[in-house]
Amino acid sequence: MKIYFINPPFKAEYGKFSRESRSPAITKSGALYYPLWLMYAAAYCEKAGHEIRFLDAPAKQLNEEQSLTAIMQEGGGAKLFVYDTSTPSIKSDVAFAVAVKERFPDSFALLVGTHPTACAEETLSYSPHIDAIALGEYDATVLELANTLEHGGNIADVRGLCINGVKECVRTAPMPAMRNLDELPFAAEFIHKYLDPRDYFFAAATYPSIQIFTTRGCPFRCNFCVYPQTMHGHAFRTRSAESIVAEFEYIAKNFPDVHEVVIEDDTFTANKKRVMEICALLVERGLNKRLRWLCNARVNLDLETMQAMKKAGCRLIIPGIESGSQEILDNINKGTKVEQFQEYVDNAKKAGLLIHACYMVGNRGETKETMLQTLELALRLNTDTAQFFPLIPYPGTEAYDWARSNGYIELDYAKYCLPDGTHNTVLSMPELSAQEMVDFCNMARKKYYLRPRYILHRLRVGLSDPSDFKRSLKAFGKLKHFLFSKK
Repeated sequence: MKIYFINPPFKAEYGKFSRESRSPAITKSGALYYPLWLMYAAAYCEKAGHEIRFLDAPAKQLNEEQSLTAIMQEGGGAKLFVYDTSTPSIKSDVAFAVAVKERFPDSFALLVGTHPTACAEETLSYSPHIDAIALGEYDATVLELANTLEHGGNIADVRGLCINGVKECVRTAPMPAMRNLDELPFAAEFIHKYLDPRDYFFAAATYPSIQIFTTRGCPFRCNFCVYPQTMHGHAFRTRSAESIVAEFEYIAKNFPDVHEVVIEDDTFTANKKRVMEICALLVERGLNKRLRWLCNARVNLDLETMQAMKKAGCRLIIPGIESGSQEILDNINKGTKVEQFQEYVDNAKKAGLLIHACYMVGNRGETKETMLQTLELALRLNTDTAQFFPLIPYPGTEAYDWARSNGYIELDYAKYCLPDGTHNTVLSMPELSAQEMVDFCNMARKKYYLRPRYILHRLRVGLSDPSDFKRSLKAFGKLKHFLFSKK
């Protein structure tokens, strides 16, 4: 059966909307993530014998009219249309799916993603023309639905759906989480066949890069993190080291212009033994000399593992440090200690790894004093790069439930982005207004990046690594307006 997978257009007149980022938006750095979850589901269905079409409208910056034209040209005969979604774009996503349904009235419209999973019945109430939502991790659900539609079966027997009924929505039996991730085709193979790596950009990575996943589920329970709480759960599942290294080999062979792999796992380093095995294989096959890579790495990572990662080609690690206040870290179930951060940074420097540190303000207990503690920590740690953002609580997370129950959050999903598609702060607390948090992050960003010490550091790194200098210039070109504005 023919299945059309669509990453819908949204605010194309302003830029490329990164729907599968953890905070979907048109980013100030120009970042655009690959629509990885949608890609894996499409590849999984293609592997099972279905014919697929794939449209990533944001990657080509297509508007609604251009996207509909493309779909009309390739969509003939498609019986199932699968739409990626996000919180800020959800009503636009539904409207676009309805527009496609008007042109293909006999087709089945299925929404996927974190937002409809968390708000299934509410989302289906927006239109009777949306047939169902795939809840949570959806590769197997989409395949089971496609097989059922192809053979005229009862969709109520398909696991993992919330079906739009005449009088009420019906949830089917849950779809078990996928256990053997090696069953999934390589993301890189799909990219090579259907996408152009130069359409995508990740500010921390050498351009162009390839993004992949090597795990699903996160064993940690940070209260703000949306994917573990809505899509994949906390059961940590992994691809084999052999599978991961084979994908690196595929990238090395088939993408001559790509020199870096972005491992997008929530926490790639959760299992030390596995990381060491992957690193050993990368070195054994000489891939460390051809490809560099980066990953999200929790602050309990030790020096031995860092050194093995560096030897295997790792260039940069990304920790969620979040706050300089232990009270805040405890409030968000981070499971880390402020005392860990300095040793982590020191060890990374010993190993020769760069660090992009993530800081966040606006969590439960936040005050002007704790925000300043965070900035002081960031300046003291002095990592290679850093980001400062207000908390954006998404439906389905504990952080959202806390904010909503206290009346701290804007309930209009469209306001999760500003009119130009950039991030908006929807959270405002009695102790801290949304504007105060935005102003703090702008101030922190300027204070961090406009230090003479930092500028000299970037120049030194750039002189020793031309590709890093090119990456920094591209990111700076996007950020300079925000760094030098008077706001």
